[in-house]
Amino acid sequence: MSLGFDQLGFGHPSDLGKAGSKLREFVELGRHGEMQWMVNKVERRAEPKKLWPKVSGIIVVAINYGPEVDPLVNLNNKRAGTISVYARGQDYHKVVKPRLKRLGRWIASSYGADVKVFVDTAPVMEKPLAAAAGLGWQGKHTNLVSQKFGSWLFLGVLYTTLQFASQKNVQTNCGSCRRCLDICPTDAFPAPYELDARRCISYLTIEHKGQIGREFRSAIGNRIYGCDDCLAVCPWNKFARRAREVKLCARPDLLAPELSVLVALNDKEFRSTFAGSPIKRLGRDRFVRNVLIAIGNSGDRALAESTAALFLDSSPLVRGMAVWAWQRLVSSSEIATRRRWHLSQELDPLVAAEWQTDTVTNNTRFSS
Repeated sequence: MSLGFDQLGFGHPSDLGKAGSKLREFVELGRHGEMQWMVNKVERRAEPKKLWPKVSGIIVVAINYGPEVDPLVNLNNKRAGTISVYARGQDYHKVVKPRLKRLGRWIASSYGADVKVFVDTAPVMEKPLAAAAGLGWQGKHTNLVSQKFGSWLFLGVLYTTLQFASQKNVQTNCGSCRRCLDICPTDAFPAPYELDARRCISYLTIEHKGQIGREFRSAIGNRIYGCDDCLAVCPWNKFARRAREVKLCARPDLLAPELSVLVALNDKEFRSTFAGSPIKRLGRDRFVRNVLIAIGNSGDRALAESTAALFLDSSPLVRGMAVWAWQRLVSSSEIATRRRWHLSQELDPLVAAEWQTDTVTNNTRFSS
């Protein structure tokens, strides 16, 4: 395609089928976690005409972002962090949206139709719409699977006043396979085709704003932004291919970034390092929180000093996780000495809660 899309399909606003009711159930069960924006706009997401009453036809586009290397290869690299494939290159919004806008302008000028363009910026159910448009099917991990590109597709949606015939749905081809369900480090899938975002590492490291629960920290391993496990093990990735869009290819410095470097980033350095990356939207404090979890799981005593340096960080989120991570790298006697001093100070409750007399040090196994 001249606009650089790898797939394109057409649909109708009514094609969502049961997806809307499943979304409502997802929210009613609280599986959306802190994503209040899903609650606020659930009806507009579930029914396209409630978002834009004029919509008569829907176009879904996809761009492949297939990785050059196995996304799981870095999980046992204790000195480095693992970043989700989609965030290793430039922000996909800045790649997909301009092309989708060009398509929208062409439709408007050629057919006199009204259009609205969405790239993960409005209450639109991209994955069910993509499945309805014939681009693939939603696998047991709830993500889109393509026979041509496996798990690695960025989606964009165009609503228009034009009408299109509904496409024939692609048959679900997961069969009895459970690889995506069984590999999840935090058991985020209550059942096939169901996700509890509150347990998902992508949600925890990106969407969750507070301190990440202790029950998830060891399982997170060195995943500092997102998680690709369920996508990477899908057998349909045998048809996946490397992204042809250079902007979506991984930056070399994000393939295995050194934890010792990342943990020392101040706000200005963080913004500079991740300029043009979706990681920048996370903010320095939450990102360093994630890096500290990876450090706590590393077992690398050499990282203890840089971790302790954050005990007095301006962010209680960072200070608290620094306390947790440091205790996992040093001896019990060191913990006892530092704990007595630290608790004598006026501490934020979030930080004080991380000092535990029963902390197990050097508990550094990675989950993968």
